[in-house]
Amino acid sequence: MTHIIFDLLHILDEAGIDQPVAGNVISERLGISRTAVWKYVNLLREVGYVIDASAKTGYTLRKRTWLLLPYEVKRYLKTKVIGQEMHHFEQVPSTNALARQMMHEVGDEVQPGTVLIAEQQTGGLGRMNRVWMSPEGGIWATIVVMPKLHVDQIFLITMAASISLARAIRHEFELSALIQWPNDVFIGDKKVAGTTLELAADEDIIKYCLVGIGVDVNVSVEKVMPNLSRLVTSLSDELGHDVDRAQLFSVFLKEFERRYQMMLKGESEPLFREWRSLSRTLHRRVRVRTIRESFEGEALDVDERGALIIHKDNGEIERVIAGDCYLI
Repeated sequence: MTHIIFDLLHILDEAGIDQPVAGNVISERLGISRTAVWKYVNLLREVGYVIDASAKTGYTLRKRTWLLLPYEVKRYLKTKVIGQEMHHFEQVPSTNALARQMMHEVGDEVQPGTVLIAEQQTGGLGRMNRVWMSPEGGIWATIVVMPKLHVDQIFLITMAASISLARAIRHEFELSALIQWPNDVFIGDKKVAGTTLELAADEDIIKYCLVGIGVDVNVSVEKVMPNLSRLVTSLSDELGHDVDRAQLFSVFLKEFERRYQMMLKGESEPLFREWRSLSRTLHRRVRVRTIRESFEGEALDVDERGALIIHKDNGEIERVIAGDCYLI
């Protein structure tokens, strides 16, 4: 959508909800005809804004869109890099796949911290290429970062994203969001959010990372995915009402930028401490399933590369780099 549309919306926002702005005022400020103002108002209506029109009083913004448009996120956004460039899509197979294509085709022009947002994903994938249900009402996004770190430090990015998701949910809604190794966020015994990570590297140095984010926000799990209702929850299900996705996402981006900058400065120990404090996995009995085997034991810690350290029931210490971990 053309920037003029959102310049017009900004004028209505300045006046405030339920406060009219005369058509000639909008026309003069934007340097366009009143017919063009009318046309752009209709385009805003098409994406969900409720705007009344009156020959006497002008245009009045009554209700905001339900879409997670960049304009709506940036109303709250307080970052310097992450999310300053955003692209919004109604429906895509996967924001990660789209970001991968973007980096392949025009990677030299992509601004670090660029965010791709989709209202719905038809082919979203989680860890180990599992299907990731991504219905309308959630937050489905990819952040492009270019950290120039050694590939051994990749878990720090996953850690920063998981911590930031948990902190944003806690801050906004006072829900006890905790992290399950390696990258999921739970409320109680149910998953509410998660992250994925893809990278491209030159030898051992990361060229860029695609940080995938998924949050079930305004989603009725019972209606949309009833077969998963014992395992998955949403923020609206937990709270009993819908919430402002744009505000939540902006808080997450701010939290992520702060921890991402800590990581770039080499301040990894505070991240590990915070991750441990939010972990629902450590010091619990777990069942671990890897490609090679399945076993049970106590989750003791994570090491500097993010591997989960397990004290197995047979007395051995196992370092798990990748796999599924379940509380028992």
